[in-house]
Amino acid sequence: MPPDTAHTYRAAVIGAGPGGIITAVRLRQAGIEDFVVLERAGGVGGTWRRNRYLGLACDIASHFYSFSFAPKPDWSRPFAGQAEILAYLEDVVSTFDLRRHLCLDTSVEAARWDHEAALWHLTTDTGETVTAQAVVASPGMFGELRYPDIEGRDRFAGTSFHAGDWPADHSLAGERVAVIGSAASAVQLLPEVAKVAGRVHLFQRSPNWVLPKEDKPFAVEQLEQFRRSPDSVAALREELFHRYADDPPFTKPEENAERERLGAACIAVVEDPDVRARLTPKDPWGCHRPLFSNDYYPTFNQPHVELVTDPIIAITPSGVRTVDGTERVVDTIIYATGYETTKFASVIDFVGRDGVHLRDAWADGAQAHMGITTSGFPNLLMLYGPNTNAGSIMYMIECQVDYILRTLHHMERDHLAWIDVRPDVMAAYNAQLQSDIENVQAWQGGCSTYYRVPSGRIVTQWPHSMARYRSLTDNPRPLDDYETHAHAHR
Repeated sequence: MPPDTAHTYRAAVIGAGPGGIITAVRLRQAGIEDFVVLERAGGVGGTWRRNRYLGLACDIASHFYSFSFAPKPDWSRPFAGQAEILAYLEDVVSTFDLRRHLCLDTSVEAARWDHEAALWHLTTDTGETVTAQAVVASPGMFGELRYPDIEGRDRFAGTSFHAGDWPADHSLAGERVAVIGSAASAVQLLPEVAKVAGRVHLFQRSPNWVLPKEDKPFAVEQLEQFRRSPDSVAALREELFHRYADDPPFTKPEENAERERLGAACIAVVEDPDVRARLTPKDPWGCHRPLFSNDYYPTFNQPHVELVTDPIIAITPSGVRTVDGTERVVDTIIYATGYETTKFASVIDFVGRDGVHLRDAWADGAQAHMGITTSGFPNLLMLYGPNTNAGSIMYMIECQVDYILRTLHHMERDHLAWIDVRPDVMAAYNAQLQSDIENVQAWQGGCSTYYRVPSGRIVTQWPHSMARYRSLTDNPRPLDDYETHAHAHR
């Protein structure tokens, strides 16, 4: 359904991934029906629709990586795969009757704040303009692909693609395959690629700790208990909450050391001592994103799988050349090189008060108040914004949406046309936040991660527990932190 360009919506939600879905459910539960959800893809699900590489699964247990208002008793295994998660999200959209609010195949390219009218004007890829009093931006962190800066990448004569843009019609059966990258996506896809490819070269820049995960499929009896007893599902979710949400990240030295011992034990299954040494990280646990797989390290025992640690100097028409002069001839190159994770809402050209572009306001790194609002951009409310990456993002987003709904209620109650977080409030919040980040020693190890921007600031991670974030966003008087302006006609 196309958006109604002649109508001014109470809210426009950008993105129909988990954040957009949660927002739509909560708006309807609050009795607000005057909203639209604008999604660039042809269906819902966000990152779980866009990404479909072999082996893709969640690293957070499914009974916690799900919505509190929509428990799923029949997850097939503790850590669900992409197809099962996407089916769950689609089912939630149907169950809560959200499709009437969806505008699919509608990409928001720009948004401009009209201060006199107190309205946002959103421009879509078709040139249409959607007008709304408030915008909830939920573009996600994993929407823009990152490619490595390697000479000759455009000259390769074979097939090449990014793991985040996996072609549905390309078979790797019997092929010679280069996988460039060794972080989250590579750890998941390598074992699956190795099952079908004739030869696999994994190009690693730096090794990561990869720990096992308890992912044995649920027994029939366990699934039947979950179906019969909602209390057992709730109890499991509560247990998982305390596992993931109670403690700040990487603050217990003894636990960090135990993770490294466990990681070393996993690496020990690699039979070749040279390969084993090159797979062993020098950085502490937590310096890079934590990774989990039961199959990654054993894959290197297969004779057709090679670990390459010599730096790549060029992509040639026929393969990949490393600094030692070796050229590995391949049929397909897979770039498992991650995403542009530090842009957040600035992937859209938001223009706020006084004509300031969000990307310019964030030139030294994205920052916001609680990751939700940023000064100079009235009535712009963000999900999965700066410094909110922690544990189950489903839980963090629910905290944010509850805060947003409370804010919208206060605006309605007080007849406010717009709110804008005060610069002093945002500055004080972020100064304390960066100070707290400096106290997480694992993040100060000099790792090259997606957490940092060139200015040196970490802009993705939340340095405290998820429980603390819930307490912070439960503020019963959210508008105390804002400049506000009443409707002129009130």
